[in-house]
Amino acid sequence: MVRVNVSIHNLSAERFWDIEKPLPPVRIATNLNVVGINKKNEELLEAPFVFTINYQPAVAQISIKGKARVKGKKDELEKIHNAYTKKQPPPAIIVQSISNVVFLESVIISRTLNIPPPIPLPRIPPTKKEKLSEPDYRA
Repeated sequence: MVRVNVSIHNLSAERFWDIEKPLPPVRIATNLNVVGINKKNEELLEAPFVFTINYQPAVAQISIKGKARVKGKKDELEKIHNAYTKKQPPPAIIVQSISNVVFLESVIISRTLNIPPPIPLPRIPPTKKEKLSEPDYRA
């Protein structure tokens, strides 16, 4: 079984939009880039990553850098490393583990900067206007 431990080494966030001006409608682009998968020893791999969030128009920018440490059995790690050397994408467990950590951290940062969070908020579809009915009781 593969275990992934994600650590953040560098955090950078900046708000460009004046705090006095109301925010316009924004598009948010996120990019997670696993830079590589390096073999540390027979039971440990390291996967450095860079996660960036860009707002359009230029409201803010967030950048998070770190490493995912992957532990597991020798044959599992060998399979992951060989797949990487063959230019295959990293396994879903590594990408998902990194995503969970960086998205959570970026939501906290966006709250601090008072900018929209980088995850889509749930949309509740509008309902048809219903007729107001008589209450079931009278006081």
